[in-house]
Amino acid sequence: MIVITLTKVPPSLRGDLTKWYQEIQTGVYVGNVSAKIRDALWERIMRDIGNGQATMVYNTNNELGYIFKTTRVDRAVVDYEGIPLMMHLKTTDKQRQPGFSNAAKFHKAKVMSHQHAQHTTNSCAAKAQPFVAIDLETTGLDVTQDKIIAIGAAKMVHDQYSQFYQLIKIDTKVPSDITKLTAITSEMLESEGILLTEALEKLKKFIADLPIVGYNSRFDMTFLANSLRQAGLPPLSQNTVDLMPIVKKENKFIDNYRLSTVLPEYEIKNKQSHHALWDAAATLELATKLIEKQSLVL
Repeated sequence: MIVITLTKVPPSLRGDLTKWYQEIQTGVYVGNVSAKIRDALWERIMRDIGNGQATMVYNTNNELGYIFKTTRVDRAVVDYEGIPLMMHLKTTDKQRQPGFSNAAKFHKAKVMSHQHAQHTTNSCAAKAQPFVAIDLETTGLDVTQDKIIAIGAAKMVHDQYSQFYQLIKIDTKVPSDITKLTAITSEMLESEGILLTEALEKLKKFIADLPIVGYNSRFDMTFLANSLRQAGLPPLSQNTVDLMPIVKKENKFIDNYRLSTVLPEYEIKNKQSHHALWDAAATLELATKLIEKQSLVL
C-alpha cells in the first residue's frame, strides 16, 4: 500500500497521479504499484511539484512496517535505529505584513508611483543587494538515503562576484545515471573531493549571513538542512527565496519551468547544466534580472 498527500501542487501533477493512484480525498492518493513505478512517480512529483508539498508513505521491512518521504522544508525524515521518525526543523516564520485593505493598497500604489523615478535611478543599487545562490548535485532524490556529491555557490556583494565549488567524498559509487547527468564520477570524488562536514563548514563561511536564492530550492535546502544536522553544525537561519514561484507568476505560458527552459526567456546562458557551480551562477544572474525588473526584493 502506498499513500501520497499533496498540497498546493499544479493541477497537471494531480492529473498524472490519478493514472496510477486513486484520489480518495482532495490531495490524498492511495495505490499499490511496484517499487520501480513508485520511485519513478516520486521523481516526477519532485520535478513538477512547483511551490507545493508532498509526503509519501509506503510499506517496507522495518520495525514499523512502513517508511515515508517528504518535501517539506520544516521536516526531515531521520532513521533512529531502523525506525523512521519525522523531525521538526527550526524555521524562521515570516510575519504577515500589514496593508491588505483597499485603502492600504491605494496608498501603497500612490507612494510607489511617486517614487518610481527614484527607484529606477537606483536600480544599480538594488542590483548590488548582497545575496548568494546555491545549487547541489546529489546521488538521487531521497534525502534520507542519497548523498550530496557537489556544492556550488555564487554571490554578489557590492558588485563583486565570487564563487564556491566543492566535490564531496562519499562511501558509495556514483550511480551511472547520475554520472551521465552531471559528468561526476566516483574517481573524481575520490581524487578531488573532501569530507561533507568540511565542505559544509566552508560553505557556511562563504555565505555568511547573506540571504540565499535558489531555483526550485526546496530540494537543495532540504538536503542541506539534513546534512548540517547530521554533521552537528548549526542550521542555516537566513532568509531563503525560491525563484521558481516568481518566474511562474511572471511567465504563465512557458512550456515548463525547468531551469534550462527558463534561462533563455531571460537571455541567460548556462555554461553547463547539472553542474552545481554553473547552475548556481545562472541562478544568481536570474535573481539579478528579477531584481532589476522589481519582481524580487531581498
